[in-house]
Amino acid sequence: MSASQPPIDSPEIRRLTPVLGPGHTFGSVTDKISSIVLTRPTSFGWYIGFALSFGFTALMTIAIGWLFTKGVGIWGINIPIGWGFAIVNFVWWIGIGHAGTLISAILFLLNQKWRTSINRFAEAMTLFAVACAGIFPLIHTGRPWMAYYMFPYPSTMGLWPQFRSPLIWDVFAVSTYGTVSLLFWFVGLIPDLATLRDHATTKSKQLIYGMLAMGWRGSVRHWHRYQSAYLLLAGLATPLVLSVHSVISFDFAVGIVPGWHTTIFPPYFVAGAIYSGFAMVLSIAIPLRKAYGLEDFITMRHLDNMAKVMLATGLIVAYGYFFEFFLSLYSGNKFDVFLVQQRLHGPYSHFYYALILCNILLPQSLWSYRLRHNVVFLFLMSLVVNTGMWLERFVIVVISLTRDFTPSAWGRYQPTFWDWATFTGTIGFFVMLLFLFVRVLPAISIAEMRELVAETSEEEK
Repeated sequence: MSASQPPIDSPEIRRLTPVLGPGHTFGSVTDKISSIVLTRPTSFGWYIGFALSFGFTALMTIAIGWLFTKGVGIWGINIPIGWGFAIVNFVWWIGIGHAGTLISAILFLLNQKWRTSINRFAEAMTLFAVACAGIFPLIHTGRPWMAYYMFPYPSTMGLWPQFRSPLIWDVFAVSTYGTVSLLFWFVGLIPDLATLRDHATTKSKQLIYGMLAMGWRGSVRHWHRYQSAYLLLAGLATPLVLSVHSVISFDFAVGIVPGWHTTIFPPYFVAGAIYSGFAMVLSIAIPLRKAYGLEDFITMRHLDNMAKVMLATGLIVAYGYFFEFFLSLYSGNKFDVFLVQQRLHGPYSHFYYALILCNILLPQSLWSYRLRHNVVFLFLMSLVVNTGMWLERFVIVVISLTRDFTPSAWGRYQPTFWDWATFTGTIGFFVMLLFLFVRVLPAISIAEMRELVAETSEEEK
């Protein structure tokens, strides 16, 4: 940073890039956010985007239907690569969902007001990412109609799940994470649903939003119970940020496969999850603020803070890569050393070098104040990071399995059309849910933004 450039936390920069744009009142906040849902006509661009994402969702449905008909042989998995795109994509989607919980729960407990403009769609992103992730454990076994065996329901046959199986750990971790995230998201929505009910102009909208608002009238008793419930759910959601992806990392760490059997995976996976999650929040926030003119709500300060979090977690991930590399060489284990050689010079080495480029080298440009305040650059960087984090999961799964302990067990993995169709279909499904969410629910919390207006007014007095 140049000598003439004031630091980002200085009063001058805070005045220029505040948490909330100037000149807002309760009424202006309510009208601007609620009008997107209630009165603003649906744009042609929205229809185009929704149609494209719906098309990819239909492709996913066809791919899953064909999978149920023919079996997992339509994928590129084989012996010894029994885990392919399904597990890669599962871990990637779960990681993306972590930023929503971190923004909503942890930053709420730390009283960070800048989260207010981004927490609502970040929470929605979490739910949609978990929905995409949940598809893969269900279908990758090839027998989804037997999935109920993974739940410990009372069985007259005395059959219970194998609790030593990582698949069972995933079921409990993801279902708990999804349930708490859904409750946290919906409780935060209740005051806004009541606002939409009161501002709706048609009887059908008044009825639907009124039912969802659950009788909210904004009384002192309602607000007291709402704040207590929200705080409780934030406290419940906070440990899930650490526990869920740690449990998923155990899928690998408990195995004896070289490259998996390491104790660094839990913190390494959690940092990577937050890294990719904040990248996805940026990927959503930047087009959203542009399409709906929300630059005075999602300000440059929000984008700058998210870029800083992304940079910090990226450095933790880089440390994890280095330490994983160091431990493999320092251990003297010939299988771990051979794995390092395969990553650097093996048949999939180009994926590893692309991973280093996307996750370590290119994000270092975020140290620049000027680049962090370039919206187009931030959007492109968020896409680069998410690509890199997907490559990381691919490298962990595929390279470790293609070169096992004996050369007779070596193999190659080549994803098929149906692998790619399922993966791109989940991306389309995710985007489609986001399009629907923006049209039917407030993408920014009206109640919390009005609270921020009140606090700003008090400070100005």
